Amino acid sequence: MSRKVYICNINTSNIPRLTNDETVSILHQIKDGCEQAKEHFIYCNMRLVLSVAQRFCDTKESMDDIFQVGCVGLMKAIDNFDLTLNVRFSTYAVPMIVGEIKRFLRDSSSMRVSRSLRDTAYLVLKSKERLSKDRSDEVSLEEIASDLNLTLFEVVDAIDAISAPLSLDEAMYNDDDDQVLLLEHLADESQNSDKWLQNVDLKDAVRNLDAREKQILDLRYFAGKTQMEVSNEIGISQAQVSRLEKNALEQIKRYMS
Repeated sequence: MSRKVYICNINTSNIPRLTNDETVSILHQIKDGCEQAKEHFIYCNMRLVLSVAQRFCDTKESMDDIFQVGCVGLMKAIDNFDLTLNVRFSTYAVPMIVGEIKRFLRDSSSMRVSRSLRDTAYLVLKSKERLSKDRSDEVSLEEIASDLNLTLFEVVDAIDAISAPLSLDEAMYNDDDDQVLLLEHLADESQNSDKWLQNVDLKDAVRNLDAREKQILDLRYFAGKTQMEVSNEIGISQAQVSRLEKNALEQIKRYMS
């Protein structure tokens, strides 16, 4: 008896098995535009999709979602399969289904990571798996880097790229009702008391400048303009701009010292 598996409300043990001759016959009907034959063929190959989807059971995504994405890959395989080639449909369909699922897992990540970096991460994982065989100790990152001819930084960067991000509300410590969150361990340097007092002093110092000096400092240090550009904008010489800017900065230094 077939092993009973329910996925997306489908009992895979009830799915009929097609012989190679039946597969070829139905594919010819599909190429002739028979939608009923196509729907039947998709249903008959859902067991194939499930067998591929089970390779990705250790991901954080729902197996139902992975199975449905695999079905999309199956339909693409049906649409693009060439009956004139001497290839079994399943041989052609499996890579299409795998590719569709991998694309889904890559694009569904909460962080956008480049394709090349994800490909490197995949190679790192495969290398670690290969080097771990027949070993009791942990494979080092240096060994993986040497195996793939990569730098240690590239290996670490690739692993970080596919690591799931931590929530700020994630508990770092639990002891009955006593819980410490990650958020509570992040220091907000902008709220440092010394910096806060310095900011207050700076605002007071700027407040004591005259309107022309404030305007020059604003254009120079916030708008990023040169002294010549400032002189053209406010209608005074570049030498005057330089003198007023220097005087303003000296006043601020004296006020804050």
